[in-house]
Amino acid sequence: MAEREDRDTKVSRRGIFELGSAALAAATLTVAAPGRVSALPQDQKPTKETPNETDPGPKNIPLAKENPDSVWSPQSDNGSVKPFKYSFALSRRRIERGGWTRQVTVRDLPISKDIAGVEMRLTAGGVRELHWHVEAEWAIMLYGNARITAVDHEGKGFVEDVHENDLWLFPPGVPHSIQGLGPDGCRFLLVFNDGNFDEFHTFLITDWLAHTPKDVLAKNFDVPASTFDKVPKRELFIFQAGLPGPLDAEQAQAAQGTGTVPKSFAFRTNQMKPSKVTPGGEVKIIDSKIFPVSPIAAAIVTLKPGGLRELHWHPNADEWQYYITGKGRMTLFIAGSDARTMDFQEGDVGYVPISNPHYIENTGDTDLIFLEMFKTMEYQDISLAEWMAHTPHLLMDQHLQVGQSMLDAIPKQEMVITPIKPT
Repeated sequence: MAEREDRDTKVSRRGIFELGSAALAAATLTVAAPGRVSALPQDQKPTKETPNETDPGPKNIPLAKENPDSVWSPQSDNGSVKPFKYSFALSRRRIERGGWTRQVTVRDLPISKDIAGVEMRLTAGGVRELHWHVEAEWAIMLYGNARITAVDHEGKGFVEDVHENDLWLFPPGVPHSIQGLGPDGCRFLLVFNDGNFDEFHTFLITDWLAHTPKDVLAKNFDVPASTFDKVPKRELFIFQAGLPGPLDAEQAQAAQGTGTVPKSFAFRTNQMKPSKVTPGGEVKIIDSKIFPVSPIAAAIVTLKPGGLRELHWHPNADEWQYYITGKGRMTLFIAGSDARTMDFQEGDVGYVPISNPHYIENTGDTDLIFLEMFKTMEYQDISLAEWMAHTPHLLMDQHLQVGQSMLDAIPKQEMVITPIKPT
């Protein structure tokens, strides 16, 4: 019991903000002095201390407590598996008057080739200036409220207010903006379908006009060149402004002459029913079937304490994860007898290459909520249990020797989240 309580101890990240990814990988492999600063995984409990189970000398105790499955890995782990975790707490935060932002890309997490993520905070009235990307932008509101605007390739306008748990998707090349609303602005996660994405090198309206000759701007808009004398000489990026006007008035203004976009760029997750519910938790799957403008598929997973996102893999895309709240662990099996277990908590990013099997287990005492993100329009997964249930049981038992009665009892439809048995 004491070991489990030590596993669940909450530790501040402030002492590790300055660690790089190399230091993180090294530190997670070296801790635990005699007397154990960190609990052992449930399936690795020596009956007594032996010389190979102590670690005298320097150690990063706070980081060790956050990563018990790297300090003392499960006996089922084996071989060399590249790190598949990085924390936003290790990312440099760019701070502006209207808010701040930080990112996790392939430069931070080399395995993350398909997807990059950005956290952003805007004050009330804070504006992420008008801009666009080569990549698609998928987003979820984590806190507060914001107004988003966009204009599509036909000149059709879009203005909407988004709130906690709402999503939005801006297609590649579509210009847009985000502004924090009252009373306390907002914080959100942005996801881009390219691991090389860089939030600090986007197409900004101020930056573009500052690098276009004034006589060309004058000719383009048929106004005097002096009209552009006050255009900022450098990008605004994130800046402080007053609150926007009434929503209906701004929507009407954006729609003048061309109308509104035919399909909304916003999606209300609070209004959808879960795709799957068990006593162990629930999952909401949002892909192009219900959010047609999105080229990025997603799942919002909630695991209750002790809950398990069952053993599975995704056959059509890599999986990028973001942990919203709670604590969990994941074992990634990459074939060739190689497997590794890593621990996660809020603000962490996880990554699973296409078709690599894995699970996610809630190891804390509160709900574990996380995102699964995919660079594809259709969500797909294959469940180990469902595979076993629909393969001739004699053949399966010849492989695993678990008994046909066990195989007969496997549910015939995918569980996604395994039920929690009463204790």
